[in-house]
Amino acid sequence: MTEKNHSKTYLPGEERRNKLRKYRAVKDFISKFGVSIGGVNVIIALALIFIFLFIEVLPMLKGSSVEPETSFYSPARNSQLMFMDMDRYHEIGVSYHSDGRVIFFDLWDGTHIKTVSLNLPQDVTITSHAAGEPRTNIKVIGLSDGTAMVLEHDFQARHSEGIRTITPHVLFPYGEEPFVVDENRGPLTSIGVQRGSRGTAVAATTEDNRLLLIKFATRVSFMTGETEVEIQKFPLGKSKENIEHLLISANHFSLYTIDSRGYIHFYNITRPADYKLVQSLPAVPDQSVQITTAGFVLGTTSIIVGRSDGTISQYFVVRDDDNINRLKRIRDFEPHPSAVTAFTSEYYRKGFYTADASGNLAGHYPASHRTVFMQNISDSPITNIALSPVQRLIFAKDKSDQINLLHVFNAHPEVSMKALWQKVWYEGRSKPDYIWQSSSATDDFEPKFSQVPLTLGTIKAAFYAMLLAMPLAIMGAIYTAYFMTSRMRRLVKPSIEIMEALPTVILGFLAGLWLAPFVENHLPAIFSIIIFMPLAILAFAFLWSKIPARIRKRITSGWEAAFLIPIIIFMGWFCIFMSPYIELWFFNGSARQWLTDVGITYDQRNALVVGLAMGFAVIPTIFSIAEDAIFSVPKHLTEGSLALGATRWQTVTKVVLLTASPGIFSAVMIGFGRAVGETMIVLMATGNSPVTNFNIFEGMRTLSANIAVELTETAVGGTHYRILFLSALVLFILTFILNTAAEIVRQRLRKKYSSL
Repeated sequence: MTEKNHSKTYLPGEERRNKLRKYRAVKDFISKFGVSIGGVNVIIALALIFIFLFIEVLPMLKGSSVEPETSFYSPARNSQLMFMDMDRYHEIGVSYHSDGRVIFFDLWDGTHIKTVSLNLPQDVTITSHAAGEPRTNIKVIGLSDGTAMVLEHDFQARHSEGIRTITPHVLFPYGEEPFVVDENRGPLTSIGVQRGSRGTAVAATTEDNRLLLIKFATRVSFMTGETEVEIQKFPLGKSKENIEHLLISANHFSLYTIDSRGYIHFYNITRPADYKLVQSLPAVPDQSVQITTAGFVLGTTSIIVGRSDGTISQYFVVRDDDNINRLKRIRDFEPHPSAVTAFTSEYYRKGFYTADASGNLAGHYPASHRTVFMQNISDSPITNIALSPVQRLIFAKDKSDQINLLHVFNAHPEVSMKALWQKVWYEGRSKPDYIWQSSSATDDFEPKFSQVPLTLGTIKAAFYAMLLAMPLAIMGAIYTAYFMTSRMRRLVKPSIEIMEALPTVILGFLAGLWLAPFVENHLPAIFSIIIFMPLAILAFAFLWSKIPARIRKRITSGWEAAFLIPIIIFMGWFCIFMSPYIELWFFNGSARQWLTDVGITYDQRNALVVGLAMGFAVIPTIFSIAEDAIFSVPKHLTEGSLALGATRWQTVTKVVLLTASPGIFSAVMIGFGRAVGETMIVLMATGNSPVTNFNIFEGMRTLSANIAVELTETAVGGTHYRILFLSALVLFILTFILNTAAEIVRQRLRKKYSSL
């Protein structure tokens, strides 16, 4: 009976076995297909992410250009054209002429719309003229009788029943009658004007080279409500040479004069009554070269000088080693083939345009040190250029009185490899540097888009986090997997892994609001713990070895670590307790002040805080993967090593770690990848200062945190917006390269130790 039953249950029948094989084959096929599809989808997803980021960045790589729209002759061909401009809707143009007429005309065909004649005295002619910063719209003309007139134009737009009507006007903010500049009534040979928050300033030179300054200030009477104009006049000495250009800063602190020898003279007119000539700087190589154009870019900090040899240079004031502001030549741009004849600056950016005697028009941007385009648009020398308020159209009048209207494409002049990855000398800085500063409270701001502080900050944050996490996580994984008892391992491993479930926003919140002040107030304790905690553990291990064997054997092997818990707690408390005494004994009562005194900057939210907080977040990831890799080492390898006489420690270092090295390396790289991409902790615990150093006591700004903070505040499609996508692309590529390199190393390690 037994044999009979046994024969019935021996093997399934042939038909049944065939069905099982087919069933397994189907499952294998489905599994293989599912895994393959999953892998392909991951690759496709990564490729799509890369493509999306690249598409957003691509417009910044597109070059700038100008395209002709239309052309017509000047509305007043028998008089010199002084200024040109147009309204923001690109419907009406305006031209100022040396015979005292202001003519408004159709922007696209030159049809006359309106003429305003200035109220000039009889037999008085215009001898000089100048314009302020384009966005202020202020103009000034100097007359042959020593008087001047300040004026501006305005385009009033009204909308009625869906129809826009633009009405042009000429305004006289200080009256239609000319005001006296030179009491001697001599002609004003050169003149300059600038409007700012302090009012309007006019500077002029006379025929005998006297330099005069007039300041206008308006105030509204509290009693009558009428606007009152206060005029102040200041003599500023006499020039030895003829002054050809006058430039006044918007804050009315600085006056720059350019004489016929090619010298730039820098005057401090903060207090005009006590003016001071700060510096006289030669701006031409020799007397064969003359300065032909000069003007400010947006903000009136930088001066652009164009010369008769076609060269163009940027100057601005720099504080020298003696703490004195001095004018300095900062950079040169691509030269024109002939003399520079016209200049205009952009309304809302630091860019500017120049034209030359060969009919070429060029666009430049200082911070990116680029000449974004240079294009021939006329066969005659260009005498005047003007840009629209929205920076899409440009006027260019040539010597034949033909006005060319051109469409400008110049969307992202701020971007260049130099501006993004090299040191740039920005306005107001004493030297070139890597700077990220995308916005400011003033319209005069010069955006700074260096990627170096953000990339270095990302690496810095990850480095200090890994400096804490790697040794603790890997050593903990080794002990847990190989030395700890299975019962204790079942308690420790899930406890550490559950740490990974803590939201990083909570960790960042605690790091910023609790840990950062704690570290600042107990700085010696942090470094005391780093030094004395390992020593205390080693001391305990030494004492444990001296305990009689009969007592030690009562403790189950693998539970020794439990006795370290009170030691660690006590040593941590002791270091914190001794912290104020250590500060008093060694750091004169304040460790932070001591660091400052020796030249080390200390910020409350710094890389040390980030390393502690982000290291705490990364430890579970590294520990879990590394522990699994070590625990999975085949038992026959460790047992064989022990059987051959090796100690447990020798077995770990010579066998276990080598076999598990691919998994440990993967754990480290995954942890590093998480540290690189971490956002909330670095956002809340670093202070977000984009510094370029590895000082552990200073903060940083990472690529991911910068994107999270600034992306929602940018204008879609703008340069800042696209540079943030470039930051994301840099982060993506950085992570991709690191993971690829890690996978290559891991595969080589696996191949090398697979024979064990």
